[in-house]
Amino acid sequence: MRNRALLAILVGVVVGILVGDWRVGVTAGVIAAILDTVYRARSNSTVPAWRRSSIAERRTEAQLRKLERNGYRTLHARAIPDSEAQIDHLVVGPTGVYAVDSEKWDKRLPVRVQMGKKLFHGPFDMKPRLTEAKWEASRASELISEAYGKEISVVPSLAIYGPPVPWKIMTIRGVDVYEGARARKWITKRERALTKAEIDRLHDIASRVLPARYGED
Repeated sequence: MRNRALLAILVGVVVGILVGDWRVGVTAGVIAAILDTVYRARSNSTVPAWRRSSIAERRTEAQLRKLERNGYRTLHARAIPDSEAQIDHLVVGPTGVYAVDSEKWDKRLPVRVQMGKKLFHGPFDMKPRLTEAKWEASRASELISEAYGKEISVVPSLAIYGPPVPWKIMTIRGVDVYEGARARKWITKRERALTKAEIDRLHDIASRVLPARYGED
């Protein structure tokens, strides 16, 4: 709020001096404040501030927010206890439970697959990233299932932004890989499996067993 006021005053003074009319300066200051308010509102994110450096995560979050009207609930930046690993987005909804890791890759390097089980980004073998994503989802499944009292499968995925992905959805080493813009469709295309009561309970359990990174919620 303070920064916005300073911006309005600065713009108003500069414009007023340039055009020689203080009334025009005041108008310009008000317009600058309004534009700043709109920009900040559109840039607002439920991902904690320390995570906002990731454009990929914000883009995925924007997609997942649209699912709320259909009964989906999402947790962002969830830590795997006793590890450095993190699930960028954990989604619980009518079609199941999903772990989405948002990836921003160099768009100049192609994405390709060899023999159906090796993912490459240019010359780089992405096996370690697939292994990590699969482990994160597996560990989340174990923790949620134990607290829920029933086995719950958490489906792992990589949502890739940057280079084009030459397929719609492909499962590689147990991880679904797709272009980032497909995240929402990837989740909703499956059959309904959970009731609202189950969704609410699983969401509450997940928020407890998978704490927000650095204790932020």
